[in-house]
Amino acid sequence: MNVGEVELAAHRHKTHHKLASPMRSFVLLLVVKMGNVQHRSDTPVTSERGVLGYGSNPEARFIKDHDLLRQYVEALKTLGMKIALTSGTFDLIHVGHARYMERAKAYGDVLIVGVDSDAKVKIRKGPTRPIVPEDERVQMLAYLRSVDLITLKQPEDAKWGLIKLVHPDCLVVTAETYDEKQLKELEKYCGKVVVLSPQATTSTSAQIRRMQISWGSNIVEPLSEVLALGNLPETSRAIIQKIVHGVKRAKK
Repeated sequence: MNVGEVELAAHRHKTHHKLASPMRSFVLLLVVKMGNVQHRSDTPVTSERGVLGYGSNPEARFIKDHDLLRQYVEALKTLGMKIALTSGTFDLIHVGHARYMERAKAYGDVLIVGVDSDAKVKIRKGPTRPIVPEDERVQMLAYLRSVDLITLKQPEDAKWGLIKLVHPDCLVVTAETYDEKQLKELEKYCGKVVVLSPQATTSTSAQIRRMQISWGSNIVEPLSEVLALGNLPETSRAIIQKIVHGVKRAKK
């Protein structure tokens, strides 16, 4: 989305000048912020830019406070904007994530992305995840042209809390996220649910597994030599054998 699109929407729906003062402030915050922007790479324009405007600061599009996010959403809906929502971990961002965001954005004027916090990821995927901390994952997404607003999802959030807060026109999910019964129930909180297939042959889990195998391969030989010494305490021997066997199984 850009300034022109927001201004066109405001004009089309004739709401821009009729908004109550608080809501008008949020609409303006979405659209404007003082600064020089580039409408084209070769045409500098002295103008104002906003969270969703030309040259907007990616950091401004990270809305951590869900109450503030709710007000942004209300402002966008007041302008008649269609909102698409998706969420995930997005650890070790790869081409599949970028393609997924492009496809998700096609279902709305604005794409909001919920990112699982570090605490939430550890609960879901174990103590060794995420590889990339939440602040860096948020920043990586903010620099994707298809992503408009980003927020964090915390373990203490209510079930489907972000979905219920946004009430998106389209909720974009992956096949493994929800079962058929859940998808049906989610339709109560959004216009429609779209299930996307994987957008790449790779995955974060696969990348991590390859790194673990590579690391493990480098230690198998030294550990095998230690085992051959024959004078290890039984507990230490059992631990080393478990590591060696695990690496060998992973390589098959």
